[in-house]
Amino acid sequence: MFRPALQNRFCEDNISRRRLRFLAYLAGVPITIELPDLETQTSFNLARWAEILADPRLATLPDRIETDRYGRIVMTPPPGFVHSDRQGRIIGLLNERLRDGNALPECPLSTADGVKAIDVAWLAKGRAEFRDRPLVLTSAPEICIEVLSPSNRTAELTEKRALYFDAGATEVWICNLDGTTSFFVAPDHQVSTSSLCATFPQIIP
Repeated sequence: MFRPALQNRFCEDNISRRRLRFLAYLAGVPITIELPDLETQTSFNLARWAEILADPRLATLPDRIETDRYGRIVMTPPPGFVHSDRQGRIIGLLNERLRDGNALPECPLSTADGVKAIDVAWLAKGRAEFRDRPLVLTSAPEICIEVLSPSNRTAELTEKRALYFDAGATEVWICNLDGTTSFFVAPDHQVSTSSLCATFPQIIP
């Protein structure tokens, strides 16, 4: 007969083995996630974002607000000084080098996974948004730029790149923690320089 301590350990070992077998099983099972079509998601995102902007309680919060595909609010604290400084530098450099468009901070974009705030966006002049003044962009800016903070995770950035390209971005740039810039022309296709702004510096101090 097992002593209580041994019996408990035996039970825990059995549970651990069953859990490992179950996880191994899941790893081999293809998982299908059904998402609404982009038109339906866009309509939902716009309606949800209008609700958020109309909520006076949310207007008093200092946090950055985004949503996920279900309309749930995702809040992050304001970025640090280095992040904000790099945002400003990038906007200035883009406006100097690409005079046929405008660089904007914190640009809201409707994506397949809710409304996301692009750190820096560059849009070509002549786009309807400059005339129509929408609450949220439904088509991605030509250039979408994410400025990294220490809290950002690789998986999060990979997902955002995919979302921005899916929404119509031509290029996605990542300003890394060390100030270097990574240029992408597809979710997993990095290039050495931007084709839209070939003179953009490789490093933002």
